[in-house]
Amino acid sequence: MDVEPGVAEAAQLFKVLGSESRLGLLRAIGQEPRTVGALSTATGLSQPLVSQHLRTLRQAGLVTASRSGKEITYRVADLHVSHVVADALTHVREPSTTEEPRPEEEPEEKKESS
Repeated sequence: MDVEPGVAEAAQLFKVLGSESRLGLLRAIGQEPRTVGALSTATGLSQPLVSQHLRTLRQAGLVTASRSGKEITYRVADLHVSHVVADALTHVREPSTTEEPRPEEEPEEKKESS
C-alpha cells in the first residue's frame, strides 16, 4: 500500500495530541501566550508536569518558547495548531449521527469484501 507523504508525521502529531493534559495546555496557550507558572495555575497541573508536557509539545513543533530574563513564555507555533484542536473539539461536541454511510462513503473493508 502506498502511503501518502506526511501520513506518518501526521500520525505522530495525533499521538502527541492524544493527551488530555497537552490539549488543555494548547487551548490555554492558544488564548494567550503563558509561562509555566501561569499554565500550572490555569490548568491545575503541577509545574513539573506542565514543563514535561511543554517539552513534548516543543519537540513536536506545536509550541514555541521565548525567554525574557528568567521567564519563558510559550505560544502555539502557528494557527494550524489552534485550528486542529478547535476542530477536534467541535467534532466531538456535535450530536452523533447513526445514519448508514452512503455508497460512496462505504468503509474500505466493506468495499474490498464485496
